[in-house]
Amino acid sequence: MTTMTEASVREFRMPDVGEGLTEAEILKWYVQPGDTVTDGQVVCEVETAKAAVELPIPYDGVVRSLHFPEGTTVDVGTAIIAVDVAGGAAPAEAPAEQPKAEPVAVAEEPKPEGRQPVLVGYGVATSSTKRRPRKGAEVTAPAAAQAIQTELNGHGHGAVAEKPRPLAKPPVRKLAKDLGVDLAMVIPSGADGIITREDVHAAAAPQSATSAGPAQLAEPVPAVAAPAVSQGPVASYDTGRETRIPVKGVRKATAAAMVGSAFTAPHVTEFVTVDVTRTMKLVEELKQDREMQGLRVNPLLLIAKALLVAIKRNPDINASWDESAQEIVVKHYVNLGIAAATPRGLIVPNIKDAHDKTLPQLAAGLGELVATAREGKTSPAAMQGGTVTITNVGVFGVDTGTPILNPGESAILAVGAIKLQPWVHKGKVKPRQVTTLALSFDHRLVDGELGSKVLADVAAILEQPKRLITWA
Repeated sequence: MTTMTEASVREFRMPDVGEGLTEAEILKWYVQPGDTVTDGQVVCEVETAKAAVELPIPYDGVVRSLHFPEGTTVDVGTAIIAVDVAGGAAPAEAPAEQPKAEPVAVAEEPKPEGRQPVLVGYGVATSSTKRRPRKGAEVTAPAAAQAIQTELNGHGHGAVAEKPRPLAKPPVRKLAKDLGVDLAMVIPSGADGIITREDVHAAAAPQSATSAGPAQLAEPVPAVAAPAVSQGPVASYDTGRETRIPVKGVRKATAAAMVGSAFTAPHVTEFVTVDVTRTMKLVEELKQDREMQGLRVNPLLLIAKALLVAIKRNPDINASWDESAQEIVVKHYVNLGIAAATPRGLIVPNIKDAHDKTLPQLAAGLGELVATAREGKTSPAAMQGGTVTITNVGVFGVDTGTPILNPGESAILAVGAIKLQPWVHKGKVKPRQVTTLALSFDHRLVDGELGSKVLADVAAILEQPKRLITWA
């Protein structure tokens, strides 16, 4: 009887709900042990580095246990909930649960015929959940260090090409790169020979002790990154005067992306102040248009359309830099990103193929994007593949800013507050609606002429909106 019961228990593992994600935080459980679940029922909400996502269970049964409490960050491929499918609709050919000692090595459960995924895919992609196996027998940390030393001494002649890549998670690799640490020289202390953050900092300590003067000034990022890691209770602080908030999820991913972008792409920012009085009048007219009824009509809609027209006139601005291939990749489509502030941090979902949309379609896309972001339901797919971004800092009452590029993009337009200001119009000083635009671009592929043309075109359209007809 016990054997049959154990054999009927199915483990649902944390899936890769985005491209290349390695972990997710469990935000909320919708079920508890003893609850009955059905195929496709949402059992929990998780937050990845890109968005909050609801996870459906892929079979019927009764919840036996929840392996992790809310607020826990779990690696992709790790079992998070056990369901007893005895008497349920479990696939007959489903393999029995493998021992928990090796959760990541368990093969993905086959999907029943005709099953349709709900919100996210079932199971875990093999490429994103299986760890790369060590060659030969398991290598302990001392043995790994000895192998490295052997390579350095020249004893492994002819075997350099077979040297395994050091095992470390992407954040640890990023930390090692920032600190200038060669992972091949780090002695791993984690399970299965995985290098941890502590290992990297331990390896970096001797380097920082021997480095002096100008060498430290050349690497500004490590000076910021190193204090962020605390090795246990280092110092106490007054909780009444300070609040410490763990950096994780969307905020953590945004911080890493911004640091990477700021120190990788050479940013240039240009500014222009423009009279948008006619654009504001057009916004009011469009609100009364029958085709725009029920749609979100605001200045951002016309600014987005103006940017799309400017990109059409200057297509080379819509590109990315491929460092590995040393190529500029010009995109023949525009996935227009709109920066949105949410309780979980800044996210940048994008409107796919915005260049092909009419004004009503673009308005509908903007409305859906904003509503979804406010609800915290933006999917990872909605934040992938952006080509150019708009950030509207004017909603906070500021004039403009110097925006940082979204990684993989070549331009971002910041829109300042629209204010009534004295302006010379037709030879006289009159009160006019005025705003300041700022365009940041990657100077590796966008020179001053191209960037200036794009910004000037956007400004010209907002000053004379009829150009939307003549230039589009």
